[in-house]
Amino acid sequence: MTSLVPPAWLAPIILLVLSNVFMTIAWYGHLKFKSAPLITVILVSWGIAFVEYCLAVPANRIGHGTYTAAELKTIQEVITLAVFAVFSVVFLKEAFTVNHLVGFTLIVAGAFFVFKAPL
Repeated sequence: MTSLVPPAWLAPIILLVLSNVFMTIAWYGHLKFKSAPLITVILVSWGIAFVEYCLAVPANRIGHGTYTAAELKTIQEVITLAVFAVFSVVFLKEAFTVNHLVGFTLIVAGAFFVFKAPL
């Protein structure tokens, strides 16, 4: 019988992807609803962010045995960029430019060095 529990290296990544989807919606989703009162946007965003925390905290707790804290943060940042890039193009209908690609590529290059053995 196959287990539904993902391997230790994958579980935190899945949770961080889900967490980042919720946080991106909490932080940027309201930009499509500029007529909504600011207090409403804040309260709704807090509710969405609560779900994000319920995913991010276990991701870091589970992942810390497999990854260092710096590696977990790096994974989270790279996922954040990927989720945000898709969200901004699909939901906000904003253009993804070559400048964005170059900037994100440099950040991913930095992530490479976090995971690389000491120089």
